[in-house]
Amino acid sequence: MLRVTAGLLLVPHGAQKLFGWFGGYGIEATGQFFAAKLGLPASFALLAGLIEFVGGLLLAAGLATRAVAALITGVMAVAVVQVHLANGFFWTDGGFEYPLLWGVVALCFVIRGAGRFSLDATLGHEI
Repeated sequence: MLRVTAGLLLVPHGAQKLFGWFGGYGIEATGQFFAAKLGLPASFALLAGLIEFVGGLLLAAGLATRAVAALITGVMAVAVVQVHLANGFFWTDGGFEYPLLWGVVALCFVIRGAGRFSLDATLGHEI
C-alpha cells in the first residue's frame, strides 16, 4: 500500500512540472525557476518532472523499483536542500517536512525493494 500510495502521490507533482496540470507552471516556467532560483540548469526541470511523473507510476507498479526509488530519493534530497530547507521544518510554511518524508519513504524502497506484490516480483527482477 505504501509503495502504491507514494508513487501515485508523486505523479501530480511531475504533471505540474511537465504539463502545467494541477496548478503547476509547466516545463518552461519550471525550468526558468530551476535556473533563476536554484542555480540549476533549466533541463533539470524536465528530469525532475519525469522522475516524479514516470517514476511515480513505476514505483506504484513496482517496476524497476530500486532504481526508480533511488532517483526519487535524489530528487527529494535536492528539493529539501535547494528549495525547502531555508523555510524551516513545517510544510505549511514551505518547509522541508514533506519532501523529506517522501525521500525517506523512497529510500526504504531502495533498501527493501518493491515486495512480493509488485511487477518486479512477478517478472522475477527483484534484486
